[in-house]
Amino acid sequence: MATGAHAHARDGDATERRLFRAFLVILVFFLVELAGGIYTNSLALLADAGHMFTDVLALGAAFTATRISKWSSDESVTYGYYRSEIIVAFLNGITLVLISLYIFYEAYTRLASPPEVKSGAMMLVAVVGLAANLVALKLLSGNHAHASLNLRAAFLHVVGDTLGSVGAIAAGAVMLTTGNYLADPAVGFLIGGIILFGSTRVVRDALDVLLQSVPKHVDVEEVKEAMESVEGVVEVHDLHVWSLKEGLNVLSSHVVVEDLSISNDVLAEMCGVLQRDFDVEHTTLQMEDPGMVGRLCRCEL
Repeated sequence: MATGAHAHARDGDATERRLFRAFLVILVFFLVELAGGIYTNSLALLADAGHMFTDVLALGAAFTATRISKWSSDESVTYGYYRSEIIVAFLNGITLVLISLYIFYEAYTRLASPPEVKSGAMMLVAVVGLAANLVALKLLSGNHAHASLNLRAAFLHVVGDTLGSVGAIAAGAVMLTTGNYLADPAVGFLIGGIILFGSTRVVRDALDVLLQSVPKHVDVEEVKEAMESVEGVVEVHDLHVWSLKEGLNVLSSHVVVEDLSISNDVLAEMCGVLQRDFDVEHTTLQMEDPGMVGRLCRCEL
């Protein structure tokens, strides 16, 4: 196995461990916060528990998808199971959007007649939840510039939940000192907004991969120019760049060369340029001579 493959395997194993440990921490404290929210009748606490529940789902699904994504390809799934991580991230994002909308609805209904909240107990439970989130953040922290969408989504889940716990503590303090129970639905709106903001980003990024959009850091025209600058290349056409999952980029193209006898040299140099300059790990290049352009099998999109 190549050194790069070993590195990917080590990174995958480390990601699994981080996700599983964070999952256990959040699961335990979700149960604590849910019970506390019911006991205190606090929407802010229940909203934060709802967000923490989505963290439980997100972390559990992310852990499972990370394991599935390492399954080997076979005759029926020739690209492997990389997209399992993206599908899970997309579903997590959609669930978060729905939960945020429900929190908005509940907060709106409480504005007219905010119910009494056991503020002291609410603050105590929120502090415990904040501690759990900080532990989970420590477990998930690392180099997120190169982390998978799954891990980044899980990290953002917990960041939002941490802010929610801070908001619940602040609401509890306001209600405890002033008796103004409008602070509870107000914080509910805030937490719902945090969840909605993070979830729409996750959904958008996951859709980009599922729709086989060009990776954000790749400029197709720049790629085409770099490929055509290789000695012996006449033209590049039918160029497509997409991702199997975030960070695993794929390219296919037709390459017109002056002489098919130099195809192997062109192929070797072009693959090096694509991997080094554009982080494209897998390429499929069809070599053509000028007289064959337009006569070979092609798909009009």
